[in-house]
Amino acid sequence: MNSLITIKNIQDLLLQGLNTSYVDDETSRRMWWASLEVVQKEFLSHSSQEGGVWVASPLPALTDKKCLTKMKGWLWSPEGFPYFQMDNAGFLPGDHSIKIKEDSNFVRNYKVLNLNTKDGYEPFLIIITTNFQCLLTIAGEKDKRTLLMRCDENSLKTAIELIDAKLNQENYEEAINFRNAIKNLGDLNINNQFENSFWPSLSTKLANLIPKLSVQNAVKHDDKNDQLTEAKLLQAISHEVRTPLATIRTLISSTLRKYNMDESMRNRLIQIDNECNEQIDRFGLIFNAAELVNNDISPPNQLARINLGEILYKLSPIWSKQLKRRGISIKIDIPKQLPEILSDSEKLELMLRGLIDKNTRGLREGSSLILELRPAGQKLKLQLKVKKFDTGKNEIFNTENGSDIGPVLNWNPQTGSLQLSQVATEKLLASLGGHVTQRRDTGLTVFFPIADIDHI
Repeated sequence: MNSLITIKNIQDLLLQGLNTSYVDDETSRRMWWASLEVVQKEFLSHSSQEGGVWVASPLPALTDKKCLTKMKGWLWSPEGFPYFQMDNAGFLPGDHSIKIKEDSNFVRNYKVLNLNTKDGYEPFLIIITTNFQCLLTIAGEKDKRTLLMRCDENSLKTAIELIDAKLNQENYEEAINFRNAIKNLGDLNINNQFENSFWPSLSTKLANLIPKLSVQNAVKHDDKNDQLTEAKLLQAISHEVRTPLATIRTLISSTLRKYNMDESMRNRLIQIDNECNEQIDRFGLIFNAAELVNNDISPPNQLARINLGEILYKLSPIWSKQLKRRGISIKIDIPKQLPEILSDSEKLELMLRGLIDKNTRGLREGSSLILELRPAGQKLKLQLKVKKFDTGKNEIFNTENGSDIGPVLNWNPQTGSLQLSQVATEKLLASLGGHVTQRRDTGLTVFFPIADIDHI
């Protein structure tokens, strides 16, 4: 093919001959985010461990860290700031799974290529594994968009051929790598019935984002409906907050990589990047808590064996660096050779980050945090002890805990601290196998079940 192959070419080709309805930009963004969540949680989560291939534009659409590490990817992304000033910048999907550099457990397993201005900025994603394949994209013009999902063999074959041609035009070496990655998957089990499952799941997800209105509910379940409405609002706000923060992180990463600058400017950008990452984690945790309140996810039934001590040791340098900036010390007290527990490693890491934030937010300089992990019968006991000091370096034993605002958040007007409520914290920990037994004004104690030797 001699003509320039662009992402927009692929989108337009897939749109040809379809009788579809159109929506405005804001609605299409919500459909995009919801469709990504449906694909990753309900379908891809069962296939990503076997490896595969993904291609996206203009930012990584996958938010599951396991997908980004187990699968090979190619990303067409803007070079820097000028491109993000376009009207279509709002369509940049957020990569919520980028972690700060100290997180050695995350390895970026994808190649970043420069996005051509003719490629456009509408989000595009194709996923290919042995047993799961789909193509997602937003196509159309401004305020006349449509969400496309294709999983038929002809559409997938056409998209793969065009992506191969585009890579061949721009980066011959990566074209070879792409072809080899596809070839290594072997024969694909094309599931033409995926479309029958996708659209009902997407409809359910979108329906759950809006309040349920009925006369009967208004009369009999006002309080419950109010809680659900507040939780749904928090889910939407979490999406809206994390997306620009993730975009800022991508811009910072691009700037640090491409431009020479003095050390003070570089350190300032790294500091902003760290702050953005902390807020992405905070709102990710708020989103998870709101999701539990909405009963959008089922109770845990796939908890696995993990080494909690190793996780704490891995995260402790990150916490130490964060707290040091505020003049707060942290001590980790963990004996060797503790048994494994049953939990979800990735979600527990996010929860632990949230617990550190929850228990140190508003602390004055000179305060300290102690983390202790001890065996306790058939459980492991994790204790977070906080020593608080006033301006005169006197230890404070009684503090105001603020008041709950809705089912998820707690507000402390004295410190300006907005954090997870005690009820939401307990629900999240329960979904991860933990049980909270201690009151919030005396620190926090969580018991995790030990994985017995027969557990697989």
